[in-house]
Amino acid sequence: MIEERIGVPGIGRIWAALPEARIAGGAVRDTLRGLPVADVDFATPLSPETTMRRLADAKIKTVPTGLAHGTISAIIGRRAFEITTLRRDIETDGRHAVVAFTDNWREDAARRDFTINAMSMTRDGTVFDYFGGQEDLRVGRLRFVGDAATRIAEDYLRILRFFRFFTRYGKGNPDAEAIAAITKCRDGIRKLSAERIWSELKLILSAADPGAAIALMQSTGVLPLILPEGTDVQALNRLLAYGAPADPLMRISALSTENPKNLGARLKLSVNELVKLFVYRLPNRLTPAATDVQLRRALAEDAAEFLITKTWLAQTGEPGWPELRDRIANTPRPIFPLQGRDIVKTGIPAGPLVGDILNLTRRWWKFQGCSADFDMCLEKAKLFAERKA
Repeated sequence: MIEERIGVPGIGRIWAALPEARIAGGAVRDTLRGLPVADVDFATPLSPETTMRRLADAKIKTVPTGLAHGTISAIIGRRAFEITTLRRDIETDGRHAVVAFTDNWREDAARRDFTINAMSMTRDGTVFDYFGGQEDLRVGRLRFVGDAATRIAEDYLRILRFFRFFTRYGKGNPDAEAIAAITKCRDGIRKLSAERIWSELKLILSAADPGAAIALMQSTGVLPLILPEGTDVQALNRLLAYGAPADPLMRISALSTENPKNLGARLKLSVNELVKLFVYRLPNRLTPAATDVQLRRALAEDAAEFLITKTWLAQTGEPGWPELRDRIANTPRPIFPLQGRDIVKTGIPAGPLVGDILNLTRRWWKFQGCSADFDMCLEKAKLFAERKA
């Protein structure tokens, strides 16, 4: 049985309750490529109601996560399996579809985006491949199912999905029909929400090497639609050439020339993402020639992870950058030893003066190289207090 090869607990129970079901999507691709399978989705010719009844009889909890589109979730332990009834599109508007259920596997496969996504696999390991997906997967060719422009017009998100899948599965030159259709239909991206655009762009930029996909997005005119305020593809390519980590925020910081505030609003970044983007865009204060004192001063202001990211963004062809990052990572972060209450204990009443003294003392501490201890800082604070008196 194929579940032993896949190695995901629980799928045997699903198949025992739904022997007609097949796995679909990423689980098929990864199984064919001999890769670990993380998530398993099922397709079934049964109606959602019959599917839920069968699973309930098998003591498997179900959640109606998308009944309008025939999707339920089966919960086994802490894992959820999506199970979707076979469908055909009745009406599409470029983003959403009105569907009708069917029991025809080929009809369901025909509505999917790419040939490598249109395959399904039974419990005994038989692969049903109606459009040449196995061969496309083998040679690294990403093709739309049927007419590329038609598939895109059904859901313009498929334009971005093409580039995302290309980063993972594409090899060599992209499919000419796909690129022509994307170029022709690219304005449909304007129908997509900012959240969906950022979600897909983030996945593209998280790939091991998104360089080829970004170049295609530029040549097809897709990238200027997503980032209309300006891009620097060469800056991203330099970052990739240096071997920087696959951090999508680091990469968007290199790629986009837009003000972080405006970029964050355009793509609806989360607060945490926006804060990181602002920090990444701050001037880099460290180069391979940085002294230990300069290193401690920088660490007193920013966490090591931010400083390291900024060195990737600032890196040039000179040697010493990897060593600099090692020094940052291995240098303990200096912590200013005084707090406001320590100043108050010396007899200074709580108020604005305490903050002034604390700021003056911290500046002195940094000037001295962030190495003065509590007692030294407290004595300095007392001197500042006397001068303020």
